[in-house]
Amino acid sequence: MSTTPPVVLVIAGSDSGGGAGVQADVRTLAAHGVFPTTAITALTAQNTLGVASSFVVPPEVVAAQIEAVLADFTVRATKTGMLASAVIIEAVASRAGVGVLPELVVDPVIVASTGDRLLEPAAESAYLDRLFPHATLVTPNLPEAEALLGRSLASLDDMERGARELAGTGARAVLVKGGHLPGDLAVDVLWDGERVHRLYAPRVATANVHGTGCSLASAIAAGLSRGDDLVTAVHAAKRYVHRGLVAGAGWSLGRGRGPIDHFV
Repeated sequence: MSTTPPVVLVIAGSDSGGGAGVQADVRTLAAHGVFPTTAITALTAQNTLGVASSFVVPPEVVAAQIEAVLADFTVRATKTGMLASAVIIEAVASRAGVGVLPELVVDPVIVASTGDRLLEPAAESAYLDRLFPHATLVTPNLPEAEALLGRSLASLDDMERGARELAGTGARAVLVKGGHLPGDLAVDVLWDGERVHRLYAPRVATANVHGTGCSLASAIAAGLSRGDDLVTAVHAAKRYVHRGLVAGAGWSLGRGRGPIDHFV
């Protein structure tokens, strides 16, 4: 008889093109043998070329989805993606503040990989002040970390300082993803609350990078839901996304930035 899988709650936006957002989260969690539950924060009309339009779900509806899941499932980890507005961030933070969103992995989605903005500018401070203090891990990419810190991060040393500073918000750990830096290696910097880890992977020559941030954060949440320690979960997720990039490098899904292979 099979073992009941652990449950992860994803609070994020929907991507009609299927490459990122909740669609990428669900595929990632399924690939890890984890049962995904969801609270949809926004509906986006997008494809591999960009975001055509979006509709932000009313915060009370987001909260109702969260409550419905928590009332019926034992959630082992939580992952947030596109939260879209300050009021939705506040709605999520209010639940995190009473301890019902365990192992909270916050991917502070600000701008899509196509360059389209997915968060209202006034909401950046809500991440810092309201949600990060409850996070097990925060996973900004380089542009997101720069936006949150208000300065450029041009080197690995800058990324390390930035990770420590963002941890000053109260987050237990911070992973600054360095894929936007030039070089043959894609290097991420993890501050685990005690020490810095640098995670290296060979850069993959591919345009199919849509949803990598969503997939990484969900893979980390999957590991945490199974009882992995944070550093182990982050390293495993980095390897998973790298394999997905390699396997999907030759795909031609759409005419822009395509997805990775989640089931490699």
